[in-house]
Amino acid sequence: MLRFTPILLVIAYGLVMYRISVWRTHRELDQKSTELADPVLKRMTDRLAAALDIARVPVYIYEIDPVNGLAAPDGRIFITRGFYRKFRNGEVSAEEMASVIAHELGHVALGHAKRRMIDFSGQNAMRTALIMVLNRFIPFIGAMIANALTSLLASRLSRQDEYEADEYAAALLTKAGIGIEPQKSLFHKLEDLTQQRAGMVPAWLMSHPKTGERIAALEALEQRWSAGGQA
Repeated sequence: MLRFTPILLVIAYGLVMYRISVWRTHRELDQKSTELADPVLKRMTDRLAAALDIARVPVYIYEIDPVNGLAAPDGRIFITRGFYRKFRNGEVSAEEMASVIAHELGHVALGHAKRRMIDFSGQNAMRTALIMVLNRFIPFIGAMIANALTSLLASRLSRQDEYEADEYAAALLTKAGIGIEPQKSLFHKLEDLTQQRAGMVPAWLMSHPKTGERIAALEALEQRWSAGGQA
């Protein structure tokens, strides 16, 4: 039984970290957000809601400056104040903002938002377990290897999630009559929109596929849909 104690402790650690992460995230969002009340964007979200056959898509403004959007584990969609400011200044169109909301809805629908919280906790537990094991054989260097392996895993999971959410958003935007072009045009703008804030990297660009690759994936998706419609 004693030989399994470290493994059980790591599992318990992962569960505790998950609960703490969820609690902290909810508290942060509750304290720093209010529901979006913009008539132009509401028309966009109403179109998304109609395409999903639901009453409405509630979107919240998260009061931080970095340009970003996110899906909370409880299913709420958030746009940062900095991103909304770009829209109000005319740097981002209503259709492009709708593409962000559709993308985040994809994370919710596909279970990414909850899974990312679990992944975060699981990665911490995995990192701890690897450090414990590797340090027995290669002290000090073992911790570096463990960190590198867990970071590599996190990046791979994140990139796959983004491609899946992009595809979901493309389908939803097409069904809503908005189309895929706003997705592609926003990708072209993102680096310029965020480059003025060093270190403030949006979710779409951090450990995610390159912008050009994501646009190419959307164009390939359009071609497949077009070919399917002609068949």
